[in-house]
Amino acid sequence: MLRKRGNFPTADFVAPDGSRKTITIWCSNDYLGMGQHPKVLQAMHTALEEVGAGAGGTRNISGTTHYHVELERELADLHGKEAALTFTSGYVSNDTTLSTLAKILPNVVLISDALNHNSMIEGIRRSGAEKKIFRHNDVAHLEEILQSIDPSRPKVIAFEGVYSMDGDFGPTEAICDLAEKYGALTYIDEVHAVGMYGPRGSGVAGRDGTMSRIDIVEGTLGKAIGVMGGYITAKAEIVDAIRSYAPGFIFSTSLAPVICAGAIASIRHLKESDAEREGQQAAAAKLKRMLKESGLPVIESPSHIVPVMVGEPTCCKAVSDALLRDYDIYVQPINYPTVPRGTERLRFTPGPLHTDAMMQKLVGALNELWKYHALRRAA
Repeated sequence: MLRKRGNFPTADFVAPDGSRKTITIWCSNDYLGMGQHPKVLQAMHTALEEVGAGAGGTRNISGTTHYHVELERELADLHGKEAALTFTSGYVSNDTTLSTLAKILPNVVLISDALNHNSMIEGIRRSGAEKKIFRHNDVAHLEEILQSIDPSRPKVIAFEGVYSMDGDFGPTEAICDLAEKYGALTYIDEVHAVGMYGPRGSGVAGRDGTMSRIDIVEGTLGKAIGVMGGYITAKAEIVDAIRSYAPGFIFSTSLAPVICAGAIASIRHLKESDAEREGQQAAAAKLKRMLKESGLPVIESPSHIVPVMVGEPTCCKAVSDALLRDYDIYVQPINYPTVPRGTERLRFTPGPLHTDAMMQKLVGALNELWKYHALRRAA
């Protein structure tokens, strides 16, 4: 287990036998290292002294502080929307919002990309609404589905900005064009894009210039922002409707004020600083190039996510175990059901704090393990 965070991306690791060593983390979703940023830590220390550790209740029963209000204002401003609503996690924000939409949009059809995250799939399933699934990023198939639906029925297209396992982008402009043509609402999950893409870190829709055309933007505070929690942003009436009818919001203890304070500091910093984003993109590009030059089967993704294919679950776990045991490198194997059988992989998330020496050590270790296990290399 990880005993404590050190100078991220390193950490102290305690093995089952009690021995300790320093390892390099290659699979953290704290993409920009903001969980260790001095501004974030200072803001959280200040909030802890001011208001204590916990919120003390649900948002409707004593659990709303000025930190919650300020955070939602910052999030709405980040995405250019009228209002925002925070949840205890990105999973809860997706599950709760999508399942609640069916309550407030009678006879709605929820149309989902085939590779949407489990939180979106569960929210759609729990909604009880009719669902239709379009092939991943296939806008022609999406249009076929839209054409087949009675024009009078409400429709919601749910998709992602960055798909976390393959690292590809959702085609926001093409989907918005179809949504406007067929009278559908748009719902984008920007969990793996917030803080990292677009002006001020607003996400892929911000980068593409389509943010104003998206009806509901969902995101997380637990990845590039560096703390925890989830949220949605939209027009005020949409946010008020979810606030009023969503059990996952109404009956959950609210985020601790210290968490909100850290998120506020992180978002404000990333609105003004491009250094972290530029560092991350440079690190991702460099690692992809090094892996490719070594003949390792890296998936050509356009984003910061760097998947390396193994293709067999037992071996994928064995490589992951050996990296930690023999090379002090921590990366988790990604097996079924997170990815389809036969596409098992190691998923690396290089960031601005990963050094050239760390990358050289990683690629060298992978080359040795690929040879030892006789794994397939890139064509």
